[in-house]
Amino acid sequence: MTATPDLHTPQLASPDLLRSVFRRHAAGVAVITARGDGGPVGFTATSLTSVSAEPPMLSFGIGTGASSWPAISGVEHVGVHILGEHQQELAATFARSGADRFGAPTGWREGPEGVPVLDDVLAWLVCRVVARVPAGDHRIVLAEVLLGDPAGPGRPLLYHQGTFSGLRD
Repeated sequence: MTATPDLHTPQLASPDLLRSVFRRHAAGVAVITARGDGGPVGFTATSLTSVSAEPPMLSFGIGTGASSWPAISGVEHVGVHILGEHQQELAATFARSGADRFGAPTGWREGPEGVPVLDDVLAWLVCRVVARVPAGDHRIVLAEVLLGDPAGPGRPLLYHQGTFSGLRD
């Protein structure tokens, strides 16, 4: 007979419960970029997921209250950037409300389809948005990969327990 683990006191579903549980889930860190009407926009995302190999597709979530949402809601193309452990400050900049995300010291250039492409990332993709699926106070964006570069050196940046960090051996 197996002993029942101590489950403490379960909590009813709430935004705080969901946030608390997902703080324990280590996730890779990406920055999503797009060309908005007023210039480039972007945000830090830990919800990036591979969806399909044929055709190559991915998804990410974005809150409808996010400053980047108005641009993301209407663009045809987005950039997806996988950050390295050397880019903790870049991740924090793109996560911070009101930050000048594309000002110095952020290095970037205009890439294919006019998408802002960040410098010195582990990998980047340019994708065509194919759907925006309502999901509570967020939208799940589905995007088909058009092209990219997986060859940046380094190790991935992770988000865990509310902080950015690198892998431990």
